[in-house]
Amino acid sequence: MPPVNTPPAVAAPSPWVERFLSLIRPGGRVLDLAAGAGRHTQALREKNYEVIAVDRDTAALRARFAADRACTIMELDLEDGGPWRLGGGFDGIVVANYLHRPLLSLLVDALSPGGALIYETFMTGNERFGKPTNPDFLLRPRELLAVFGGSLTIVAFEQGIVSTPRPAAVQRLAAVKGEIGAVP
Repeated sequence: MPPVNTPPAVAAPSPWVERFLSLIRPGGRVLDLAAGAGRHTQALREKNYEVIAVDRDTAALRARFAADRACTIMELDLEDGGPWRLGGGFDGIVVANYLHRPLLSLLVDALSPGGALIYETFMTGNERFGKPTNPDFLLRPRELLAVFGGSLTIVAFEQGIVSTPRPAAVQRLAAVKGEIGAVP
């Protein structure tokens, strides 16, 4: 019997992301921004969300999800300075371990009313633990609150030092567009 070509296992999804997936309308359309190897895409698909997985290198995503008709894979350089090309109407947006500040304000407009943003990435102080160390890729204290607090309803926010999956300084936010629990 020939060996089966299966993609290698991806890292476990972030517990923060998993915790707040219930904010997203069941079966909704979700953007996994800077999806990497697809750890959150996989978690979203397991919960029957329609996923648009975007990354500048989609080889791992294509190996894992090419046959999945409810998963659209888009190869896109999010930092090329071009206009927002991902459209809108997302019931959820998941961003983990990625920061490109020019995109932050665009995320609110890309959400449908009632849509959820689940965001987690590194912040200043992470220099002590490893990469990233460049301030361009590190949130300032309470930055996610400052960016999204005036336009989204904050459900949860954390910042500080974590020990798993490795020591890091992180900031996390879960928020919805509109009132929590409101029917759009």
